[in-house]
Amino acid sequence: MNIEDFRTYCLSFKGVWEKMPFLNVKDKYSQNVLCFYIGSKWFCYVNIELFDRCCLKSTPEEAENLRIYYEGISPAWHMNKRFWNDVYFNKDVPDSKIKELVKRSYELVYQSLTKKEKETVEDLRINID
Repeated sequence: MNIEDFRTYCLSFKGVWEKMPFLNVKDKYSQNVLCFYIGSKWFCYVNIELFDRCCLKSTPEEAENLRIYYEGISPAWHMNKRFWNDVYFNKDVPDSKIKELVKRSYELVYQSLTKKEKETVEDLRINID
């Protein structure tokens, strides 16, 4: 997978928008982080320069199980480690599994939106099942 394919996949979910929110920070890695949002919350971020990993949300149980099963999945840097994982590209996590985890993160974050945000987004969503 490459950054263009990954970005296209993340943007394929209706209601998703992207932003690079850390352009003015000192940390070079963070300056190149592209976040994908549903409503007002991100469900994924990736460094567009290095394209080394993405950060995705899971349930605490899923996060723990994924870390046990895959060497390329670890607790996310600078995020709540109970819910967020860093998923490394070009390790032992197949692209198909990464896409599955992106979809799951999207759904979990969508479920956490306020009723008003869900109503706004719902008009734009497609059936992702």
